[in-house]
Amino acid sequence: ICHRTELYSSVPRTCLPIVYHPDYNITFMGLEKLHPFDAGKWGKVIHFLKEEQFIADGNIVEAREATEEDLLVVHTKRYLNRLKWSMVVATITEIPPLLLLPNFLVQRKVLRPLRTQTGGTIMAGKLAVDRGWAINVGGGFHHCSSDRGGGFCAYADITLAIKFLFERVEGMSRATIIDLDAHQGNGHERDFLDDRRVFIMDMYNRYIYPGDESAKRAIKRKVELDWGTEDSEYLQKVELHSEGALNEVRPDIIVYNAGTDILDGDPLGGLSISPQGIVKRDEIVFRAARRRGIPILMVTSGGYQKKTARIIADSILNLQQQGLIGAEALEGEGSSSLVTSMMCSSGSVGSRFTAV
Repeated sequence: ICHRTELYSSVPRTCLPIVYHPDYNITFMGLEKLHPFDAGKWGKVIHFLKEEQFIADGNIVEAREATEEDLLVVHTKRYLNRLKWSMVVATITEIPPLLLLPNFLVQRKVLRPLRTQTGGTIMAGKLAVDRGWAINVGGGFHHCSSDRGGGFCAYADITLAIKFLFERVEGMSRATIIDLDAHQGNGHERDFLDDRRVFIMDMYNRYIYPGDESAKRAIKRKVELDWGTEDSEYLQKVELHSEGALNEVRPDIIVYNAGTDILDGDPLGGLSISPQGIVKRDEIVFRAARRRGIPILMVTSGGYQKKTARIIADSILNLQQQGLIGAEALEGEGSSSLVTSMMCSSGSVGSRFTAV
């Protein structure tokens, strides 16, 4: 029997299936600047999408924090208990000064944002099935597995989203992960090593972290890239292999890990893809999914430069311009914009609505 969760509460049809919460952003007296990660990038993506008038406060879905019960669907109790040690969190997030801070601060300032993004990914899984597509503006913690974090990933949101779908949504029995972050997604690979229901395609720089050989056994379509791979070769491979993966097995859901650390100049990714190349890549994957009528959930994952947020926003706007996402999700409600702006904090009907 499934535990009771807030993450599958019904969401009004007036909301776009774009999931976000201001709590995603990590602000911590400047400590977050010690990691090459732009820890406010998620809020910046939303800011750009609002500026372009694609979204407004009221018509996106407000993420909820994953509870301990939610996390235990995948994580071991022992692993979650280890996160109560600042030293462990400092190691996982690669922010050494965290080990000097009391854990209640680490929980509030670092782990709660990551738990809220994880809740967002789980919510977006259900939304994708309901609407055909969904985007969590955060998430994509693909180095974390049930009992081990690393590489800034403390919770296994991709594994969780898929397990929730398998357990709670009828007819969900096959998932495909298309992982296009510059790094190998060894977390979900470890979790699904022996699970025939999950097909993993992973395309990554073969020379960088994590180089997890045993996890690679879970990859059904492995595309290893060399240093400095550029747009033309890269996009050709994305098209060939995402089409190939979806022709090989037709899943009930695609989880697309859309890391932007493939961008030229990324200090960790080591690839040389242009901003336009990233926008085109996302379009190729969405087109492959939409053409086959397979629901797709996108998470934003790694991307370690200040200009990353603008590129993610541009990519989402391009998906809309191409007709691959957007207002068709809003059809059939005909409700006033006032109602829209009141209703997107995904309460079950009759629960709290955020006032205008």
